[in-house]
Amino acid sequence: MKTGIIFDLDGTLLDTLQDLYENVNVALEAFGYPLRTKEEVKNFVGNGIELLMRRALPKEIEEPRFQEVFRYFQKVYTKNLNRNTLPYPGIMEMLEELKKRNVLLGVVSNKFQVGVEKLVEEFFPEYIRVAVGNAPGLKKKPAPDSVFAVLERLGLNWEEDLIYYAGDSEVDILTARAAGLPVISVTWGFKTREFLESFHPDFLVDSPGEITQIIEKVIK
Repeated sequence: MKTGIIFDLDGTLLDTLQDLYENVNVALEAFGYPLRTKEEVKNFVGNGIELLMRRALPKEIEEPRFQEVFRYFQKVYTKNLNRNTLPYPGIMEMLEELKKRNVLLGVVSNKFQVGVEKLVEEFFPEYIRVAVGNAPGLKKKPAPDSVFAVLERLGLNWEEDLIYYAGDSEVDILTARAAGLPVISVTWGFKTREFLESFHPDFLVDSPGEITQIIEKVIK
C-alpha cells in the first residue's frame, strides 16, 4: 500500500496573498475601479482568479468590460506572481520529512495551470511530482476531477492506497469529500479556524509539522 498527500497550493503550501492583492489592485487602478484591501482580497480567493476578479469588481460591470479587465489582470499577475510569494514557515521541512517516508506528493489548484507550474517548479521541484491547475477539460474544485487526474499520474488508487487531501479553505474540504478522501484543514491560510471547524474536516492542524505527525502514525 502506498501513501500520498494531495495539497492545495495558495494558502496551504504558499503564501500568495501579497502578490494577489497587489496585482488585483494594479488591474483595478488601471481601469479606474475602487481598490480593494488585502483582507477583502483574502476573502475573495479560493475559486480561481476569474472568480477572484469578479468579486473584486463592481457587481454591475458588463461582461465585455469584465473580460477586458480580467485579461489585463492575467497578464500582470502572470508576470509578477512570485515577487512576494514564499512557502509558509515549516512547509519545506514538512515536505522533506514526507519525502523521506516515501509519501507521494501532488498539488491541485484552481489557479491557472501556467501559474501553478511556474510556482511549483520554483519552490518545490524536489518534492511535488504532479501539479494540476485550472486547465481545459477539467472541472475546477470542488469537483474532484483534478484530484483524480493527479492520483492517476502519481500511480495512486484511492480505493487501495492511503491518501489525504490538505487545504486551507471550505473549497478544499468539499473537494476532498467529493473525491472520497480524508481532509486535513490547515489554519495558517486564508480562512479562520472557526470557519473551517464549521465544515467538520477530519483533521485541523495549526502547523505543517502536525501533517507529518498524522502520516507518521499511519505508516509506522
